[in-house]
Amino acid sequence: MGFSGNDAGGFQWEGFESGAPSQQRPKKPRKPRKQIKSPAVRVLINLGVTLAVAFVYFYFELPAINLQAPDFYTFALLLCAVYCGCAIFTSGFKGQGVGQYFKFLKKQCRIPLIIAVALVALSLVGTLAGSVIFRAKTYAELLPVEPGDFAAEVNEISYDQIPMLDKYSAERLGDRKLGELSDMVSQFEVVDDYTQINYKGRPVRIATLMYADLIKWFTNRGDGLPAYLLIDMVTQNVELVRLQEGIKYTNVEHFGRNLYRHLRFHYPTYMFANPVMEVNEEGTPYWICPRLVKTIGLFGGVDVKGAVLVNAINGECEYYEEVPPWVDNLYPAGLIVQQYDYYGMYHNGFLNSIFGQRDVTVTTDDYNYIAMGDDVWVYTGVTSTGGDQSNIGFILTNQRTKESKFYSCAGATEHSAMASAQGQLQHLQYNATFPLLLNVGGQPTYFMAMKDKAQLVKQYAMVNVQQYQIVATGDTVGECEQNYLALLSQNGVVDGSTGLSGTETVEGAIAEIRSAVLDGNSYYFIKLIGDGYFYSVSAAEQPLAVILNAGDQVAITYRPDTGSILEGVSLELR
Repeated sequence: MGFSGNDAGGFQWEGFESGAPSQQRPKKPRKPRKQIKSPAVRVLINLGVTLAVAFVYFYFELPAINLQAPDFYTFALLLCAVYCGCAIFTSGFKGQGVGQYFKFLKKQCRIPLIIAVALVALSLVGTLAGSVIFRAKTYAELLPVEPGDFAAEVNEISYDQIPMLDKYSAERLGDRKLGELSDMVSQFEVVDDYTQINYKGRPVRIATLMYADLIKWFTNRGDGLPAYLLIDMVTQNVELVRLQEGIKYTNVEHFGRNLYRHLRFHYPTYMFANPVMEVNEEGTPYWICPRLVKTIGLFGGVDVKGAVLVNAINGECEYYEEVPPWVDNLYPAGLIVQQYDYYGMYHNGFLNSIFGQRDVTVTTDDYNYIAMGDDVWVYTGVTSTGGDQSNIGFILTNQRTKESKFYSCAGATEHSAMASAQGQLQHLQYNATFPLLLNVGGQPTYFMAMKDKAQLVKQYAMVNVQQYQIVATGDTVGECEQNYLALLSQNGVVDGSTGLSGTETVEGAIAEIRSAVLDGNSYYFIKLIGDGYFYSVSAAEQPLAVILNAGDQVAITYRPDTGSILEGVSLELR
């Protein structure tokens, strides 16, 4: 069948009939734009429209007025374009083709065009000046790294200081706590930030609230957010801290009380990292807003130079080049990891990072936090660029001071250790949390909580970093540690005299001994003469307890606590 224009899918094409001449409708003449005759008035109108656009854009997008901020260039070029567009409109100019419009802009919009060209040129030159190709050594020096001795510098942590929760588990506990409060659950929700800090010597995560919706914001904003959450990462206790005066400045607020807008109007030239919530020793909530600076070229070498502290209740803000000691989160963990990657990649030059790759290293896929002293340290493993499943060591970096230590310790990566722990309990199908790095018995040790499918912590695991086939598990942290030290001794890693962390030993004659069955396990409760405590001992772990009698001389290693019954972890007959 031949193709016919009259049968083109049922559409009739005008002028396509055989022999019919094509016809075109005459175009209507374009109406000329009305020109504003006074040049001064035209300039004022152009400037007025440009300033109006600038205000609206600045209010919502909040660009830093800083030549080192990429969003500033977008802002400035947009305003140049707006001014030129207004000039075309107010002049009544009606050009034909790009050439005529460009000639008009060169004549009438010389200053905006010069500014635009200068900004583009500056950004190109600044990008080249900060290129890692030319400044590899400078990038490698962003994070000064010193070698360290893990066993000597990282103290053994007491079991009652070990964080048991990861961020996901903390979120579940926080949501559950808010759901128990009838006066809040319908009005507020929990923001999923959950920043880890040290508060009064305890590792905790802090979470702020937000209004449940726009209506709840409108009805509650006068009083502000009435509380924040503190989740103890050791005891798993969740505390709702109610405030006498509500939090009015947050990163999820609207209009002038939005934290980002509040910061920008007070510090229009500063660039900021993501703010994090912390509380001082009196429990007053503050936003810690690290100030970012570019130290290489125009856009390269991102680093932190002090921070603005914003009182979350009244909005008072102050810049500190050296932050107060209670601040934990000055250097973002992501920035620390990025700076170490620069060091690992480029300390022998840019070409070496591509060809040869001598001593080229990178951080592993994730990181975690360690509480030491009154500071929070970022931990991540270091591996070679070959993508193998082993670490050559790890780094610890203080988030407040950026002090960084590299500990040489060949061993398993974090994810390999997680897989090893999961394999130990594969019949239970538990999942391991991302590990913490602890000093247990003088050995670098991965510690993990083992969670079931409902994300509840069921057991704990310890894996030796250097010999990750040494895996110990336990229903409690104390039991896990005891089993781990026994395995270290059996494998000749440590001698049998290595004691449990966070324990004390008491000796004496037995005044009283009782027994009970708890959760299917037999426990003996021993009281010594002249001692006001009972010491609980598991018969499964300490069979000696079964044959003891009143008057026997014993030595009991136990974990200090505030209760009248203390957990005994070892038992010897004297």
